[in-house]
Amino acid sequence: MEEIKFEITESLGVISESAKGWFKELNMVSWNEYPAKVDIRDWSPDHTKMGKGITLTKSEAKKLRELLNAMPLDDVE
Repeated sequence: MEEIKFEITESLGVISESAKGWFKELNMVSWNEYPAKVDIRDWSPDHTKMGKGITLTKSEAKKLRELLNAMPLDDVE
């Protein structure tokens, strides 16, 4: 199986931390030397291991922001 190359080109923030010390992060990530995309996933503290996540184009991220802004969050913990 071919190795996946990645580079975190910009760290945008930590969303949460798990009990095991991994961080759910919002980053700009370049996969296999393609232009960076918006990426949400769990990372080990040293960023050598990652969990499953989601990668979005900037237009998809804009749409997600619109949907989240419209979502009532008063009852969400």
